[in-house]
Amino acid sequence: MRRFKYYFFALFLFQIFSFFGIPNAISQDKKNPMAEDMYEIKDKEVLRKELYGLLGKLPDRERPISVELVSREERDGVVIEKLLLDINGLEKVPAFFTKPKNAKGKLPVVLFNHSHFGQYEVGKNEFIQGRKEMQAPPYAFALAREGYAGFCLDSWGFGERSGKSELDLFKEMLWKGQVLFGMMVYDNLRALDYLNSREDIDKERIATMGMSMGSTMAWWLAALDERIQVVVDLNCLTDFHTLLEKNDLNLHGIYYYVPDLLNHFSTSKINGLISPRPHFGLAGKFDPLTPLEGLSIIDENLKKIYAKDGAPEAWKLKIYDVAHEETAEMRADILQFLRDWL
Repeated sequence: MRRFKYYFFALFLFQIFSFFGIPNAISQDKKNPMAEDMYEIKDKEVLRKELYGLLGKLPDRERPISVELVSREERDGVVIEKLLLDINGLEKVPAFFTKPKNAKGKLPVVLFNHSHFGQYEVGKNEFIQGRKEMQAPPYAFALAREGYAGFCLDSWGFGERSGKSELDLFKEMLWKGQVLFGMMVYDNLRALDYLNSREDIDKERIATMGMSMGSTMAWWLAALDERIQVVVDLNCLTDFHTLLEKNDLNLHGIYYYVPDLLNHFSTSKINGLISPRPHFGLAGKFDPLTPLEGLSIIDENLKKIYAKDGAPEAWKLKIYDVAHEETAEMRADILQFLRDWL
């Protein structure tokens, strides 16, 4: 039923994007779309501003942030703070902050982005409670055992913010000149501001990661904000042009689509803004959300970009014989990557 609903809205969305000139974007070189100009860019900050500008009308980035501590508990050696943040001026944002119980001094932190799976009630609880598609223990506890603090908020339409449907949010924001994914990105960028304000956080050791929708959020955040030093994306590094060619737009939720994006950026070009910072992409060989042809394009392009930036070892893509899930091998590889780079 969910696929059926999004199929028709994807057709509607394609018409909107066509109005903005998407045929020009599709007609690019399929083997290496929108990559060549990336090698000549000398000022990535210009591109970051352009990318941020595509995210619609966003709240003021400088507005004050207020935080309410809702509860604090200790569980299995982990301190769990439940927070309520005023970061966008529109609605309060529930979140979890975690750290090892006996931690001292400033800690490295991982900004964790929850996934989608059509399970809107889950949201940030994935960070604390896990989910069947991911390994145990949940990442709040896995990261704490490694000595990291962690943070995860409910995205628009998820968890304690799931009062309105994703589709209704998208439509309402479209009317207001807003972009749903842009509002999601904004909240996480402000969360990064909040983490930087905490006395127990090492500002020089900040990572972001996530699975599925959380993966997409991780590489967008890192592309937009250099305060993020390490990036791990699990099962959603998707080449936009390949997705179009395969006619698989319905596989991704409506949040995923940013108007006019393809006239300015490819997936490779966005991810190129992360270079030379360490970036680990993990993908399933049988995952339809990340077609192998597209992964090959991204990998080829990012290898060139990272080599040009003098950090060829900092980009890594590994493909596993699975579909849209996290395996024990993936979990071990992720934790090792964080040990090596964070």
